[in-house]
Amino acid sequence: MTLRIAPTHELGAGRLRSVREMLDAAFDGDFGEDDWDHTLGGVHAWIEDGRGIAAHGAVVLRRVLHQGRSYRVGYVEGVAVRSDLRRRGLGGVVMDGLERVVDGAYAFGALSASDEGAALYRARGWRVWEGRIEVLAPEGIVRLAEEEGSVFLRPAAGRALPDAAAPLVFDWRDGDVM
Repeated sequence: MTLRIAPTHELGAGRLRSVREMLDAAFDGDFGEDDWDHTLGGVHAWIEDGRGIAAHGAVVLRRVLHQGRSYRVGYVEGVAVRSDLRRRGLGGVVMDGLERVVDGAYAFGALSASDEGAALYRARGWRVWEGRIEVLAPEGIVRLAEEEGSVFLRPAAGRALPDAAAPLVFDWRDGDVM
């Protein structure tokens, strides 16, 4: 099984359908249309075997305001491993590929981790953001207190992370903002 990396438009309809099916199964049906939309438009890292997509993740561009500056952030989405292959290191292989993308194109990486996924990210050096999380919503800047403690950041290519004394203000999107 080999890691492959490509932008969304190079995956083709059949492979994208297979990725979506694997993500639906991996998240026990709790992977909706907005979640799928959030996974598209960036760079995908995936592994296939004889049964199809074995593991997947994507990095998409998010804009984040912090202390008067707008940052290009590589936001990790759609990370999952097929149930029959979990605990074999495939999630780490996918994250290796995604972290290389973050290092090459973004100020830092960010993601919102489930309780199940948090250990993987911590072990890879991702750090829980200790500051406020906000979003530039249609009605203005809104605090997302329920997201605080589940957002992880990773410096890109040795750059410094933002200062947690000031909030991170993420761009708006439909569905789960984080």
